[in-house]
Amino acid sequence: MGQNGTVVKLLLFDVDGTLVLTGGAGVRAMNRAFQDVFGVADAFRGIPMAGRTDPAILAEGLRNAGLQPRDGEIASFEQRYLSLLEEEILAPAQPRPVMPHVSPFKGALPGVTELVARLAMHDGMFLALLTGNYSAGAKIKLAHFDIWAPFRCGAYGEDAALRHELVPVALARAQAAGLASTALHHTVIIGDTPLDVECAHRAGVACVAVATGGHDASELRQAGADVVFDDLTDTGRVVAALESGTPRSR
Repeated sequence: MGQNGTVVKLLLFDVDGTLVLTGGAGVRAMNRAFQDVFGVADAFRGIPMAGRTDPAILAEGLRNAGLQPRDGEIASFEQRYLSLLEEEILAPAQPRPVMPHVSPFKGALPGVTELVARLAMHDGMFLALLTGNYSAGAKIKLAHFDIWAPFRCGAYGEDAALRHELVPVALARAQAAGLASTALHHTVIIGDTPLDVECAHRAGVACVAVATGGHDASELRQAGADVVFDDLTDTGRVVAALESGTPRSR
């Protein structure tokens, strides 16, 4: 409950395509790290990344390259990737190889800074992350665009093999971080891909989708999102949807 006895909603935000785009920094860092550790260039070409966890993307890259990692190589890849991400995020935006038709963009997505600031002051909202990024990768990305601090905890790619399995991790961490109690019907996932919507459905929580990643509004509606926005610029409407959003009847 909030300070006035109101129900507090747990808002679980995706990172890439929902809050920020890094101008291709993540893809470049992953490709460079894979080449440094495993000796294969451009290993992630053609591998879909949106809505997936970093470990799952790495596993597919290894399968495609016909590689079986030796002891310590997975950890070495992660460490190298994070080091390179800190370097690549400083570079200018470049087209994303996995979605060359999408104009390059680097920054907090339209309306995000204002929305996060508004929600952080809302007595009935608890801000957290649910993302396929490694936890340190999520921090690098959001801190670079100065929107890391309002998120009080999160569930990350290294926490579970399947995205919907991150939801109970996020709930437990939110409670450990000070959320008195919550339930699935007071939890909302905010994401930009059909995989975010599927995650919400499988976990039994609501989903607000935004078409600022690689999927348009019609795709997100077809996937079954409870509410779909073209972007997050209308702060009042988005806050109202989050205040009233409940899981779909299924």
